[in-house]
Amino acid sequence: MKKLYIVGLGAGDLDQIPLGVYKLLKSGKPVFLRTKEHPVVDELEKEGFQYHSFDSIYEKNEQFEMVYEEICETLLSMKDYEELIYGVPGHPLVAERTVQLLLNRGKDAGIEMEVIGGQSFLDDVFTALHIDPIEGFQLLDATDLKLSELQLRQHMLIGQVYDSFMASNVKLTFMERLPYNYDVYIVTAAGSKEESIRKVPLVELDRETELSNLTSVYIPPVADDTILYKDFNKLRAIIAELRGPNGCPWDLKQTHESLKKYLIEEAYEVIEAIQEGDIDHLVEELGDVLLQVLLHAQIGEDDGYFSIDDVIEGLSAKMVRRHPHVFGDKTAETAEDVVKNWQEIKQEEKGEKTTSILGEVGTSLPTILRAFELQKKAAQVGFDWPDVSGAWEKLKEEIGEFEQEIKSGRNEQAVKEFGDILFALVNIARFYEINPDEALFMTNQKFIRRFHYIEEKVEESGKPFTDYQLKELDHFWDEAKKAGL
Repeated sequence: MKKLYIVGLGAGDLDQIPLGVYKLLKSGKPVFLRTKEHPVVDELEKEGFQYHSFDSIYEKNEQFEMVYEEICETLLSMKDYEELIYGVPGHPLVAERTVQLLLNRGKDAGIEMEVIGGQSFLDDVFTALHIDPIEGFQLLDATDLKLSELQLRQHMLIGQVYDSFMASNVKLTFMERLPYNYDVYIVTAAGSKEESIRKVPLVELDRETELSNLTSVYIPPVADDTILYKDFNKLRAIIAELRGPNGCPWDLKQTHESLKKYLIEEAYEVIEAIQEGDIDHLVEELGDVLLQVLLHAQIGEDDGYFSIDDVIEGLSAKMVRRHPHVFGDKTAETAEDVVKNWQEIKQEEKGEKTTSILGEVGTSLPTILRAFELQKKAAQVGFDWPDVSGAWEKLKEEIGEFEQEIKSGRNEQAVKEFGDILFALVNIARFYEINPDEALFMTNQKFIRRFHYIEEKVEESGKPFTDYQLKELDHFWDEAKKAGL
């Protein structure tokens, strides 16, 4: 084959196709159609139109990409023909994957290609629905629909909704973001005598039986802001408004410095939710952490230094750089390999080594967590007990030294020895793979729960705390303990 004509059959009936396309189809040159299911084909058949269709390829393949690949390869392998015509619905360059494949590969195969447009279905859909695409418009493929690509404030048209399976795919994707009763429109054969527009609730979309290769689904723009609460850009706009001229006085006065304590508090509340195993609580607390990130980013944008886009860009680039076993050609078979690669890449990015490996441990970490990280770093180069027994002996030694300093009345030295006890306890925790900061946080929360129980019991009695002996209060503590608090 030396030349392939790629022609569009238009979006409707025979009256809509250009005269040039009609003449070419009637020229006697061999014609292959992606599908014969089109009003133009029905009318041309009455005039004795001869053609071959690829509908059988749809029937034997489970995935559309396999269908498109086979159609493309079949056409390019037809060496016995001097010229061929390949016809597709609508315009060849609008929502036609096979045409893109042919244009990409035809040149390498030495085949001249000429694209002759038929009317796109878009013009007729815009007319039928009375919408102006300049307001914002998306054309999406039902066979390759991605939730992350949806722009709910724009007009959205979903093409290639061939059957109930495709309609179900569209429905399930959009129900992740839209109410089940959101009105959508099924548009079939727009611009032709068979034009049909049906309004249905989103949940009913795949229950419609009259679907074909001329069917599209129209999703109107979302006007209700509450529907957009899952949209990241909506959240970003809310934070910007809180920090805007008519925003919240509290948010307006915040700085990076003033917000530091809240970020720490919210991080610990996430840990608490994880320990509780409460998914709803975890979702809420992760939202509070995200709020802190967005507030810091908005302050950065207000001050003209950075925005959340810079934060996301930096994080995306870092994740790709530091995971060469996923995004590059490195290998990592174990989690330990991943950590090793991460540290090596991190060191390369810094450009120079610190004078001490301990310098890699952040100075702003909570003290007990910093002790944990310092010990981990030292252990990496062999400065560690062979097993936990050495750590236990060290703890006993430190307790003894602390007792001696207390008895001697040397308070300043006793403070240092007490710090040594804590450091030794952290070391034991490390051997048992216990995060000491997390463990202490859990104990704090347990103490709060049990002390609240004591307060409730005291309040129920109508007596003040001062009327109770320690033994009585301790009895309430034991009750709380038995209750699992």
